Amino acid sequence: MPITLHQASIPFLIRGLQTLSTLLDKAEQHTDEHKLEASELIGARLFDDMYPLSAQIQRASDTAKATASRLSGLAAPNFPDDETSFDELQARINKTIVFLEGIPADAIDGQEERKVKMILRGEEHSMSGLTYLTQFGLPNFMFHVVTAYGILRHKGVKLGKMDYLGL
Repeated sequence: MPITLHQASIPFLIRGLQTLSTLLDKAEQHTDEHKLEASELIGARLFDDMYPLSAQIQRASDTAKATASRLSGLAAPNFPDDETSFDELQARINKTIVFLEGIPADAIDGQEERKVKMILRGEEHSMSGLTYLTQFGLPNFMFHVVTAYGILRHKGVKLGKMDYLGL
């Protein structure tokens, strides 16, 4: 039996957000063990021109919401980007998961060929639902998940590949 668009999207996005939640738990433990201020990790970047950890979590949340919204046609909630603590970032992840869990499969399944339109850097892009999911939505989401992982590893948080994979 072929995989559906819903199966390829919503569970994948939820699992990635759950992975981010686990990474944040380990980051918080790291700050406690090493007597660091949470802001040292939450504001950490891999490079000066890249977003800090907080914004990586926010962008992962936004991308998950936008992907589900663009595929389903349902409006996504808007969250202000004002999280400054581990608890606030965890709350944002949880709110995003609740939104995703509320997307019915029949709102996404069958949308493989429906045109998804979006504006990126002032330019309109249009692609099929399947192309959007596989070539933009999921890769963009995973970019922010892996970058959050990379920031935490760079700052000394004890993480391994299995933490990233959620195993």
